Amino acid sequence: MASTQDLQVLLVEDSAIICNLITNLVNNVAGVSVAEKVESEEDAIEAVNHGNVDVVILDLQLRHGTGFGVLRAMRKMTQRPVVLVLTNFALSTYRESALALGARHFLDKSRDYERLPRILTELAAARASYQAS
Repeated sequence: MASTQDLQVLLVEDSAIICNLITNLVNNVAGVSVAEKVESEEDAIEAVNHGNVDVVILDLQLRHGTGFGVLRAMRKMTQRPVVLVLTNFALSTYRESALALGARHFLDKSRDYERLPRILTELAAARASYQAS
């Protein structure tokens, strides 16, 4: 069961199968929960603007728009969540662009999927430590 103290994740993914896999993975990490799931650039930007999310797991290829559009829009925000790009298009130029636009991690779905729990655990621990101080 999600707690208001949990690290809140916005999942931006247009594949229902991948979305379900990531949701199950995230919700099994202690102190972390998926707050919202969207599948388009516009919905992602709106969710970040109006939601209370700490982390965005962002695909680059979306049903409408791209993850790059989300990253560009987030650059203008004063309070930005941590962004973890998770994509099937792990080209070096995409990696460089995503990191330059503010993504903290750039992960390949086929190779790095299993790294998500560790990264989210570290982010949740850092948040808990910050809140305790």
